[in-house]
Amino acid sequence: MTTADPEQVGTSAPPSGLRAGWRALRQGWRGSRGSLRAGSASLREALDRPLSSYYLLLGASALLLTIGVIMVLSASSVRAYVLLDDSYAMVKRQLLWVAIGLPAAWVASRLPLRHVRRLAYPGFFVALVLLGLVARYGVEVNGNTNWLAVGPVSIQPAEIAKLAVVLWAANIYAHKERRLQELHHILVPVVPGMLLIIGLVLWGRDLGTALVLAAIMLGMLWVVGAPMRLFALSLSVLGAAAFFLATIDKERLARITTFSDPFQDYLDSGWQPAHGLFALSTGGWLGQGIGASTQKWGDLPEAHTDYIFAVLGEELGLVGTLLVVGLFLTIAFAAIRVATATRDPFVRYASFGIVVWLLGQMMINVGMVLALLPVIGIPLPLVSYGGSALLPSLVALGLLIGFARREPEAAAALAARRRDRSAGLAAGVRPTSRR
Repeated sequence: MTTADPEQVGTSAPPSGLRAGWRALRQGWRGSRGSLRAGSASLREALDRPLSSYYLLLGASALLLTIGVIMVLSASSVRAYVLLDDSYAMVKRQLLWVAIGLPAAWVASRLPLRHVRRLAYPGFFVALVLLGLVARYGVEVNGNTNWLAVGPVSIQPAEIAKLAVVLWAANIYAHKERRLQELHHILVPVVPGMLLIIGLVLWGRDLGTALVLAAIMLGMLWVVGAPMRLFALSLSVLGAAAFFLATIDKERLARITTFSDPFQDYLDSGWQPAHGLFALSTGGWLGQGIGASTQKWGDLPEAHTDYIFAVLGEELGLVGTLLVVGLFLTIAFAAIRVATATRDPFVRYASFGIVVWLLGQMMINVGMVLALLPVIGIPLPLVSYGGSALLPSLVALGLLIGFARREPEAAAALAARRRDRSAGLAAGVRPTSRR
């Protein structure tokens, strides 16, 4: 028997099995890269279709609304049973608002742009009047005088004002499209008008909604090309004003000083954010199941409104929360595609303003539930309970869907689809167009 030369051991060829395994690994890597490239190409092809923005907006909005109704049913059942002796009382009200909001969204999606623009000024003045009535006859809820009772129905005019200021500012900037190089035309009358709306909201001590309106104002200024020094000044002034308003209110100050560590004041100002974290932490990857939340049984205040995202995380887990965030990002992505592709300045400004409103409010609400931001009473659009917030959001999404339908390529594709459908029905064949 012979032995191998020790000096030749390190330079010998690898065994055939090792070579085969290495070759298979390289082939698998090449195959996976090819699959990724093919998948990326398929995704680009799908997004390049004329109706992709339209379907993204429609599908994401419908799915968010469905998730919202289910979560309102789950999160409000205990509170509704205790207060109203009917576990379905609150979801019935929410469904009533959905039944009102869906036709309103459909009308908004079909309304010609000239009619939408004609409604901009009346809508703004209606919002002003309603906020003025709140300042005089408002109803206090949870420390904020931001509700107006109209018979048996209570509405929150500040939610209507969000949509009103977006359309009003977009209409003004569209009229001034050729004069927006001058700072005077950028600022007047949009900034004074929005500051008036914000001031009326602050009169009712609703700091959270005022911050959302301020974000809309800054977003609109950015999209029309306001200079950066104006943003620096505006952010400084708004930050100082928000801090001052927070420090003169003991409850707000307590929320600011404890939001990063709610457990240091667990039995008082930290109770709600702490139980929100409890709900999220027990959800795991896939959640406890719809209806299985334990925090909604009295431990988590506002489980069906401001903190519904916490209940969603407990029942649907990390997957459910990421799905909801992803759907909002999908709406933002599709709306920005519409805004960048259009030649109509009103569509561009209105689309961007709606994105800032809905996406910014979602980010504030999620940050609040994750204890990354103080508790400032901001609902999650389309998901939280409340018709005053749901109806303007649905109308805004209806407008976005209408903007997507009016893109020249999308309009041509829809017209061709209608012709194909008519021809197919006449011939007794179901059309299979993939536009």
